Amino acid sequence: MMKTSVSKITLLIIILCTGLFSFAQDFQGKAYYMSKTTVDLDQWGGREMTPERRKEIEARMKNFLEKEYILTFNKTESIYKEDEKLEAPGSGRGFGGFGSSFTGGPKYKNVKTQEVVQDQEFFGKQFLIKDELKGLEWKMGTETKQIGQYTCFKATAIKIVDKFDWRSMRRRGRGPKGDDKKKEGDKMVKDSTKVAEDPMSEIEVPKTIEVVAWYTPQIPINQGPDDYWGLPGLILEVNADRTTILCTKIVMNPDEKEDIEQPKKGEEVTQAKYNEIITKKMKEMREMYGGRRGRDGRRGGGRRN
Repeated sequence: MMKTSVSKITLLIIILCTGLFSFAQDFQGKAYYMSKTTVDLDQWGGREMTPERRKEIEARMKNFLEKEYILTFNKTESIYKEDEKLEAPGSGRGFGGFGSSFTGGPKYKNVKTQEVVQDQEFFGKQFLIKDELKGLEWKMGTETKQIGQYTCFKATAIKIVDKFDWRSMRRRGRGPKGDDKKKEGDKMVKDSTKVAEDPMSEIEVPKTIEVVAWYTPQIPINQGPDDYWGLPGLILEVNADRTTILCTKIVMNPDEKEDIEQPKKGEEVTQAKYNEIITKKMKEMREMYGGRRGRDGRRGGGRRN
């Protein structure tokens, strides 16, 4: 066991040193990623749907949950943005366009200046989320696997989840079979809050998740897709909660180089300020939703004869 670990560490050092000598100062690369998030539809009433309705919902969700991205990078900077394709008529951007308020635009990272800039639209308004680039405390492993032509090493970390990260949202208080039950002592009782005044109250996000990353020292830059960076090699795969991001193609030193620039349009805010804006908007929506319900819990706000 000890001999195997030493040999893998030696392999890592050799690959890292070889990579460092083979990259010019002005090099650029493009990494293409497929991102997929899984959702248990049974948690959201899928068991009560007809097969036809379930199939329709799954098709619409696929457009929102499966996307392709391009990471353009050099030694210190990167920009990560969706590889947008023409969408089928009526498909929208997920859940009637509501999903676009939670999925970001281009994300710029600079590991030298420790800066991250996220282009973000929220309910029709454009924001620039500018903040300090925060890293994860990676635990380096010796386990390896091959992704394409690249030898990758495993690293793990615990990530604090943003409370508005839709990829980790869950239905609160669901039983093992997806029914509206919660445990009270040794009995399973019907949840009296099934008809909630606030639909967002049924959603919860875990405080932390485990992240497993696979990086290659053959491309010795500490960049990666989305929020991920900080390893001695380009991150080619990330498994975080229910989301997997996998690199499908890499192009080194393309014939036509792209300027890696920060997004510039929108109101500048920090991540904390942006979360305040979302919180305020959600409160307004809760008040509007509650105002449309009568005292008996039905929509309309008035009694029916």
